[in-house]
Amino acid sequence: MTPGPLTDADFVQLRRNRLEDPAALGRTLAERARRPVVRGDGRLLIVAADHPARGALGIGSDPMAMADRYDLLQRMATALSRPGVDGVLGTPDIVDDLALLGLLDDKIVVGSMNRGGLRGASFEMDDRYTAYDVPSMIRDGLDFAKVLVRIDLDDPRTVATLEATARAVDAAAAARLPIMLEPFLSRRVDGKVVNDLSADAVIASIAIAAGLGNSSAYTWMKLPVVDDMERVMAATTLPTLLLGGEPAGDPDEAMATWRSTLAMPGVQGLTIGRSLLYPHDGDVAAAVDAAADLVHG
Repeated sequence: MTPGPLTDADFVQLRRNRLEDPAALGRTLAERARRPVVRGDGRLLIVAADHPARGALGIGSDPMAMADRYDLLQRMATALSRPGVDGVLGTPDIVDDLALLGLLDDKIVVGSMNRGGLRGASFEMDDRYTAYDVPSMIRDGLDFAKVLVRIDLDDPRTVATLEATARAVDAAAAARLPIMLEPFLSRRVDGKVVNDLSADAVIASIAIAAGLGNSSAYTWMKLPVVDDMERVMAATTLPTLLLGGEPAGDPDEAMATWRSTLAMPGVQGLTIGRSLLYPHDGDVAAAVDAAADLVHG
């Protein structure tokens, strides 16, 4: 089907396939029309939807904003129907739904790998690999991998996450599968995990993450936009996508910041989820179009 508004009939068929013909998913993924990761202007706009698997359902004042799967899929369908959207980032449940709905042809599909550090949990910094692994992404014909690399220097469990991430980078490089690392220096403040978004901290996180694994040939960075981005981008030669984060503040100001950062060497595009799927005014298509204009315009 052509990406666009979903109907009740689409969801009926989705549920029927999941109940009666689970093998349909493998057939659908095998027949999916794929595209090169880098083509045309070399820029990418990826819509992210891997937050729910970490228990991160809230946006703004609504703690359950992403809880309705049908609403989320409808928003994803709208986003994927817009020109300039190159792909989607998700956990297997999201990607499988989108595949069965016929929404992934000619899109880059990015598999989210470590979702074990649940938001608000005592073990939140234990970012175990509980979603995709490299063999399953190769099996399903996915195009890209993504991992979260939170580094807490006061938490001894961080070293296990770093080792597991290094092995994921090894496996991706061996399979020639691009893999984006999303690094942060993090710490607990009043029991809550907080990412340090100072330029120095982001630079340090890049240095640590970029050195993981036995090859960096297929490694990309996924970085926040912070003050002094010129220094941040000078810290790496790796292709970089900017992340969006939770919608906050003035959306026009956010767009202006993304625009200036996208002009920097090494920045190849945006990987944004909640800011596009749940914009302040509710207009998903307009939010996506504005982001696509920033990336490809």
